[in-house]
Amino acid sequence: MTTQEQQASKDLPTNVGRWGDDDERGTLNLVTDQVRARAVQEARTGRTVSLAYPLRPTPLIAGPTPPMGGSVAVQQAMLFTGSPSIAMAELLITTTHHPQVTHIDALTHTIVDGNVYPDAPLASRANPAGVSRGSTSIFSEGVVTRGVLLDLAPDGPLPVHHGVTAADLDAAARRGGAEVLPGDAIVVHGGWDSSQDTGGEFPGMTVDAVAWMHRHDVSVYLGDIRDARPTQDEGIPSPLHRVGIARLGMPLVDSANPTELVTACREEGRNSFMLVIAPQRLDGATGLPVNPIAIF
Repeated sequence: MTTQEQQASKDLPTNVGRWGDDDERGTLNLVTDQVRARAVQEARTGRTVSLAYPLRPTPLIAGPTPPMGGSVAVQQAMLFTGSPSIAMAELLITTTHHPQVTHIDALTHTIVDGNVYPDAPLASRANPAGVSRGSTSIFSEGVVTRGVLLDLAPDGPLPVHHGVTAADLDAAARRGGAEVLPGDAIVVHGGWDSSQDTGGEFPGMTVDAVAWMHRHDVSVYLGDIRDARPTQDEGIPSPLHRVGIARLGMPLVDSANPTELVTACREEGRNSFMLVIAPQRLDGATGLPVNPIAIF
């Protein structure tokens, strides 16, 4: 961490120590039985909406990079059982944190100055064999909570250089008529297709917005925008990851697709819903592909 980053980090929000020095669940601690019961009450009509981008695997024999450059999100090798074949299967190789993959980040995903949440040395939580604590194991029971849509782009996509602030999130909550309660997940709609992120400029979250999430005890962040690029906060690059994950212990669902959710919320007349995130029960990784489901 640079001297500038150290100075800027003094007043940053943190949950380090809030649930003990060896905590590995972070803001998932906020999703209590009462919060889950409140979420279930949101499922009244039975309507479901996916918040994931669709994926089409690329044949493994095509190689790891497409002809026009970039990288491949999912590679597939078809497997045939028997001769003649009596069944089919496949080997899938997924680049979990690829922008085309809707995925949830575990708390060891972001490293700041050699440490991961909760300010633990990386070597105490991960090694070349995998992650021992704070891995995807924290999602083994799934995440069931109340979701709230914060639509920042009701009239069109956010401008490319827009840094989202607490005032933006407050305004979106007022427009949607849903108060963000402790343990809720927020789904942010900025009007951008993050699956097409090629590394250029992008609107996104500032430290001020992440501090708002901390004050409201948000449990999980999902959105079609992530960190503002270039950063809007001098000395604090990528605050959603470096503060949200590394200091708050807040899992992020990157490359979420809230487009259909926006339509559903308008038609249902409310911006709150039951949210279910149930990835594969797999331990020792820093993230997993997910298909978040909103239930009205």
